[in-house]
Amino acid sequence: MAQDQVDQTDLEPQIADTPQDAAQLSDAASQELSMEEALEAVRAERDDMRDRFMRALADAENSRKRSERDRREAEQYGGSKLARDLLPVYDNLQRALAAVTDEQRAANSALLEGVDLTLRELLTVMTKHGVTPIAPAIGDGFDPQVHQAMFEAPVQGTKAGQIIQIMTEGFMLHDRLLRPAQVGVSSNTQ
Repeated sequence: MAQDQVDQTDLEPQIADTPQDAAQLSDAASQELSMEEALEAVRAERDDMRDRFMRALADAENSRKRSERDRREAEQYGGSKLARDLLPVYDNLQRALAAVTDEQRAANSALLEGVDLTLRELLTVMTKHGVTPIAPAIGDGFDPQVHQAMFEAPVQGTKAGQIIQIMTEGFMLHDRLLRPAQVGVSSNTQ
């Protein structure tokens, strides 16, 4: 029967018998409150640190992706300045071959063959590095994305917006325009 009986003092709220007991209970309650406040402060600090950690982690990941993208772009487009500087050499070799008359071609065939081979080798090297020509043909439609209109003129038998003359070829570096093709465009209104 002693085991079945519950001690009544455990069920009753603690009541201070003396003023000292009341002070002790008050101190215990305030310590419990200050422990709760301290625990809340630690939780808030933990949450703040977790937030800062996650932001730092995301920032590091973004930096890694940005540097990877910059590296790829530098690899693909880093030679654009050199390629742009080589385009006049290509143009001049092409003009030299176009300016040769039939008489000169017969007299200087070995020299002209060397110039032609040099032009082809230059184009091969440029193509190897992602520089490809934009070679419009007469009669093609004008595309402002890859062509630059140098002049407009009405030409019989053409429609407005058709290419009537090609001054220089354009070039792409991978998927970027390095130089637009310079063309003349028909302005017929028919």
